Amino acid sequence: MAAPGIALIGATGRMGTAIVRAAVAEQSIAVTAAIASAGSKSAGRDIGELAGVAALGVRVLDRLPADLGGAQVAIDFSRPELSLEALRTCHAKRVPIVIGTTGHGAGFEAQVSAAARDIAVLVAPNTSIGVAVAQELVRLAAQALPAGFDIEIVEAHHKHKLDAPSGTGLALAESAAQGRGLDPRQFVVAGREGQGLRKEGEIGIASIRAGDIVGTHTVWFAGPGERLTVTHEATDRAIFARGALRAAAWVASQKPGRYSMANVLGLKTTS
Repeated sequence: MAAPGIALIGATGRMGTAIVRAAVAEQSIAVTAAIASAGSKSAGRDIGELAGVAALGVRVLDRLPADLGGAQVAIDFSRPELSLEALRTCHAKRVPIVIGTTGHGAGFEAQVSAAARDIAVLVAPNTSIGVAVAQELVRLAAQALPAGFDIEIVEAHHKHKLDAPSGTGLALAESAAQGRGLDPRQFVVAGREGQGLRKEGEIGIASIRAGDIVGTHTVWFAGPGERLTVTHEATDRAIFARGALRAAAWVASQKPGRYSMANVLGLKTTS
């Protein structure tokens, strides 16, 4: 089976250009459409040249074409408003999509659920293979350790990242809550300040934004007399690009439903 052509939304950003470079290096999957935000200064330029590789003959568009440039799958690493437009377009055209954009508003989950009835939607705030494994380890640790072990998460990223806590930090908190049988909406607390005791069952998230940190996440399980930590540190943005391409190749052949990186790795079998 031939590799699917990819419509890359957010093509000129950090992740977008990393995906282009990874696609060229792997030579097994091709970016056939490159979309930037409206009014982008990169519109009309060759996405290969922008990514620092040879020209690919794919010009950057500053709006999402209704036909997704004829692509068979989409990868989205853009901004929330463009991400939702991409999801709606993919839904209309029955094209599977990998969504790596974070910082969505309250209506995001409902729109994903609606689209997932008709297309495969893979939501991955972090497309690293290591992070997918870390999420499963966190779930298992939260399930196995006594309730007396407090759970805290520290996440660090570069100073230009806009959203906090990170999507990966929230995903790790959800994994911990799932292991404990808790509702993350009630027990996850981000950015503590002021005075007050830690509440029973609370899962805390602290955020650091500094320098050029690619991404570091540590989950602490602190109990009486001992501590267990699960840490993932990204040192090269290319790991996310390779993971996104792997996810796109996988989701392109899946039936409608909502998926995660755990599905791609076989850690989870249901959508």
